[in-house]
Amino acid sequence: MSFTAQTTAAEVLDGVDLTGRRAVVTGGASGIGVETARTLAAAGAEVTIAVRNAEAGERTAADLVAATGNKQVHVAPLDLADQASVRAFTAGWEGPLHILVNNAGVMASPLGRTPQGWELQFATNHLGHFALATGLLPALRAAGGARVVAVASAAHLRSGVVFEDIHFERREYEPWLAYGQSKTANILFAVEADRRWSGDGIRVNALHPGGIRTNLQRHVDIDELARGIKASTGQELSWKSVEQGAATSVLLAASPTVAGVGGKYYEDCQEARPNVPGERTGVAPYALDPEAAARLWDVSVATIQSTL
Repeated sequence: MSFTAQTTAAEVLDGVDLTGRRAVVTGGASGIGVETARTLAAAGAEVTIAVRNAEAGERTAADLVAATGNKQVHVAPLDLADQASVRAFTAGWEGPLHILVNNAGVMASPLGRTPQGWELQFATNHLGHFALATGLLPALRAAGGARVVAVASAAHLRSGVVFEDIHFERREYEPWLAYGQSKTANILFAVEADRRWSGDGIRVNALHPGGIRTNLQRHVDIDELARGIKASTGQELSWKSVEQGAATSVLLAASPTVAGVGGKYYEDCQEARPNVPGERTGVAPYALDPEAAARLWDVSVATIQSTL
């Protein structure tokens, strides 16, 4: 079957049995994270939703159990902006992990910083997920064929990683540039992680889910965003349903159609083509640059180690 922008997550996993597989979905209590977790659970996977708000997580887990009949839906606390929280999560994980979906994120937020001084979008969207994935590496290896999925965005087209001033210490802060940088970092993580880990049977990919109306946009004026996209690309801002928005995440997480694929960036359930300047689709060459990916890995390790 050929999947498209209209394909839903449930259609992607139609007939796929994930019994015996264990999955973690960050941000699994809202937006496409809920639908990603629901679809994996409906296919038989044991799913842990990793969330900042445990109360919201428990409500979501109860809903997912009721909707899927799968009682193996768990909740675990995780604040990606807090490295101690990430370490607690990885230290508490036991047994193999077959699927890790790095889904949570913040979008175009006002300037915020962690106690370490890190810019909040980069700290949450990239550094938190980087520490989570590397901390869970033994569990991913133990799975014997794990997949890691990084939910990125077409917003990566707004900015590469500005290594000279990642945390906006000297340049003026701009919410969308910061978001775009963090989403490019998600893709570069997939490139380098797949290079490092594919020999252990772990494949890592990134994706753009499409435009979906969720609370991710709580800092965004949607009308202003639509006008900006129309002005810069000539294209109208189009929307997907949550079910369609989770489809590419689920495809990369569990579909047999992409078995053996790694280090790629997908959109609309297909590998993305190179971006054409002025368009809002495709992947920027800097987001797949292996040298930038290796550099970001080293910077990320050093940054996180500075907190130990």
